[in-house]
Amino acid sequence: MQNRPARNGQYGPVLLDKSRTRFRLWAPDAQSVSLVVVGGDTLPMQEGADGWYSVEADVGAGTQYSFLIDNELQVPDPASRAQSVDVHDPSVVVDPAAYTWRNAEWPGRPWHETVLYELHVGSYGGYAQIEQRLQALADLGVTAIELMPLAEFPGDRNWGYDGVLLYAPEASYGTPDQLKHLIDTAHGLGLMVFIDVVYNHFGPDGNYLHRYAKHFFRHDQQTPWGDGIDFRRREVRDFFIDNALMWLMDYRFDGLRLDAVHAIPDPTFLAELAERVHAEVEPGRHVHLVLENEHNLASLLSDDFTAQWNDDGHNVLHTLLTDESQGYYGDYHKDSTNKLVRFLGEGFIYQGHENRRGESRGEPSGHLPPTSFVLFLQNHDQTGNRAFGDRLINLAPADALKAATTVLLLSPMVPLLFMGEEWGAREPFLFFTSHHGELADAVREGRRGEFAEFAEFADEHTRERIPDPNAVETYEASKPDFSKRDEPEHAEWLGLYRHLLKLRHAEIVPRLEGSRFLGAEALGEAAALARWQLGDRSELRLELNLSGNDLAVMPPASTARLLHSSRDGDSGGTDTLPARTARMYLLESAGVS
Repeated sequence: MQNRPARNGQYGPVLLDKSRTRFRLWAPDAQSVSLVVVGGDTLPMQEGADGWYSVEADVGAGTQYSFLIDNELQVPDPASRAQSVDVHDPSVVVDPAAYTWRNAEWPGRPWHETVLYELHVGSYGGYAQIEQRLQALADLGVTAIELMPLAEFPGDRNWGYDGVLLYAPEASYGTPDQLKHLIDTAHGLGLMVFIDVVYNHFGPDGNYLHRYAKHFFRHDQQTPWGDGIDFRRREVRDFFIDNALMWLMDYRFDGLRLDAVHAIPDPTFLAELAERVHAEVEPGRHVHLVLENEHNLASLLSDDFTAQWNDDGHNVLHTLLTDESQGYYGDYHKDSTNKLVRFLGEGFIYQGHENRRGESRGEPSGHLPPTSFVLFLQNHDQTGNRAFGDRLINLAPADALKAATTVLLLSPMVPLLFMGEEWGAREPFLFFTSHHGELADAVREGRRGEFAEFAEFADEHTRERIPDPNAVETYEASKPDFSKRDEPEHAEWLGLYRHLLKLRHAEIVPRLEGSRFLGAEALGEAAALARWQLGDRSELRLELNLSGNDLAVMPPASTARLLHSSRDGDSGGTDTLPARTARMYLLESAGVS
């Protein structure tokens, strides 16, 4: 199939032909900028309007280069498409049209078919190693893999949220063409590929924008990572929007997960990003934009964005499974049953409600389709932000976890699995980086300090047991052990996930378009009945009991068909719901209004 021509944005090098390239840099605070070609000439760049510098040079793909600011500081291209070594080293000219796509006409998949699988590329061994596991994921029932951030970060071990060169895929994972080959192979297997992008901050090491483009940031707005990004500036907005379009158009990703958009101070930026993405993507191609947003802005999900990670759902299920109440779980532990009911019946729990600090957040969400919410029991944050990276299988009773897994995989919300979850992996997922010197010390002590308010870590010596993020051993311990998948305990979990996903694709996915919440009610402590109308007017009905006691319930209608009970030997249809059990029923064409 013929490749489409490369898309040229405002930022980064543009190949004019095989042996000539145009370079541009927005450097409004520089007095002079030169292009430094490794092994070649140093060429002065011409200053244009609004702080832009540019030059054309007789070089092609593979050329290594950097920018010399005011004849004193060499910096990589902030829109580098690849790095020669790391974030402080020269950038590399890449031909975005060089890769020949085998599945160039892949249209993607509609959102309601989505079953997400989040993974960390490094812990899988890089792009080529992930390719070898794609068939197994497709066979499991996964329809989309979601890669944690790929933007070039310092060193070769990092979650990815310390990225500083947002256009350059991390060199330690493979080349840009190897990333394209991974995506191409996934498409050939019917798998979508999503990427997690971070547009709210840059990492602490390797970002030189402060030196030559000070107004990229604003000092009057602070984020957890320092000065806020100034999205009021056209050049800044274009930097991030061009980046989104690069991933979607040049790499053919099927969707973006936008990290922590509550830390983006200008809401008009999100609307513009979505508008420009939808305008540029080819007609008929499915591309999905998914948010992480503590503000629970349901209004963003009505038009511009496809869905949001539902931390509310995770948090209330987690506290019911583990009885944990410290930190943000305190917002969900109190009155947890009613919060479970609100989550199952309306999506968000916080819809303008006050948290434990008396702060209100969120907007009403019950009018949205259930597919507007991405549900998960584990992800990189909820596992890795624990002191010891504990997975849920080590924290919750197995029967209760099976009940919650039934909700995850058979509810009309879109499920997300975290790597290894499907076989009950017990390896931790820890917080890891590869910083050095004073920054490494600050990250290690800062990490341990985060847990000082937790009772079990009040003692300084106990906090010192928290793994050092910069230790190689911390990273190695976080890798899933694929060799254990076939051991009896793990094979049982894998069989459960495979069975439930088969049920989802056969019974629920074909009916999901046009589904809506019908509400929920408490059945007792830590127990709820939830109902959803599906697109064909059938009704999905969940009986969930996460308590340790059997509960009396009204038997379902005789027309209800039990899709699954999480408890072995339970055939449903009775007036007793056993402890730590979930039952999912389907009432064909119930005719509810």
